[in-house]
Amino acid sequence: MELSTMSGAGLYPDSLFYNATGFTFNGSLNETRPYPVKNITSIVIAIAITALYSVVCVVGLLGNILVMYGIVRYTKMKTATNIYIFNLALADALATSTLPFQSAKYLMETWPFGELLCKVVLSIDYYNMFTSIFTLTMMSVDRYVAVCHPVRALDFRTPVKAKFINVCIWILSSIIGVPIMVMAVTKTDKAGTIYCTLQFPGPEGYWDTVTKICVFIFAFLVPVLVITICYGLMILRLRSVRLLSGSKEKDRNMRRITRMVLVVVAAFIICWTPIHIFVIVWTMVDIDKKNPFVIASWHFCIALGYTNSSLNPVLYAFLDENFKRCFRDFCLPFRARMEQSSFTRAKNATRERVSTCAPSEVMNKPV
Repeated sequence: MELSTMSGAGLYPDSLFYNATGFTFNGSLNETRPYPVKNITSIVIAIAITALYSVVCVVGLLGNILVMYGIVRYTKMKTATNIYIFNLALADALATSTLPFQSAKYLMETWPFGELLCKVVLSIDYYNMFTSIFTLTMMSVDRYVAVCHPVRALDFRTPVKAKFINVCIWILSSIIGVPIMVMAVTKTDKAGTIYCTLQFPGPEGYWDTVTKICVFIFAFLVPVLVITICYGLMILRLRSVRLLSGSKEKDRNMRRITRMVLVVVAAFIICWTPIHIFVIVWTMVDIDKKNPFVIASWHFCIALGYTNSSLNPVLYAFLDENFKRCFRDFCLPFRARMEQSSFTRAKNATRERVSTCAPSEVMNKPV
């Protein structure tokens, strides 16, 4: 996901944005530069990205809000797993809310929203990255405990503890989110182009590289390793034991939830691996900034990261009957009320038949 809004600040390579969008200059902000010249390629890229981000924003924002609504609205949805899903939906909703600003940046080829929004947008992107991967890691640990240690799960897997862990995740994410908000600044070059970027303490190049490596390790490599270990152990357990909980219905439900979490985690890893690898390769290897393949890869990786934020609600709707029912009831409220009304009438009719038959049975009984 794009953690910078101009010139590839933060995780993204400096000056790549300008090469990718048709700017013809290079160098530092203090240098005298000619005004940027647009070309057809840059216009096509800007329009394509804007269209894609618009779809991702609408689907992601509405979908994740529906997920949070369903969990808050229905008591049966307040399980430990769904509490973690709520946290993930919150982070994704915040991330997709920044897409209109990203789209405007691509179209205008400058940052027109001021320094305050620059700080907000950059910090939200970092918060989303860390809270998402930390939440998915805890969901994987939660499923590991449920499958491999069902007795301990009774005490560990409670909604209250899941809420506490979610709060801890946001506090832990603030270790990187708050400094990003402080370091985010706007700069203007002599051509009048405004940058929303990160101002690292000196030496800037050193701290920029350290930040990229630390993010790769703690926001990707270590969590993915933990997730892999958890699911490896779960697979061994599921293969060795036919019945986990003593009940076929509970066992089927447990496997279904585990499969859903696995798909969500896999989707996250697939969507985020390219951008993490891209950033590390950029940091360690000298890459041609004007190479069309590099430019296309950069845009693809960023778009893929944002797409993940809108993908999760779709996965919940397909993989979980409770979420599917919540979405259907929200999108088709009249149909839901009609079904509820029909069920109530049928239930009342059954009660009336029972009450009508009861006296006759009593009367026919011998005294």
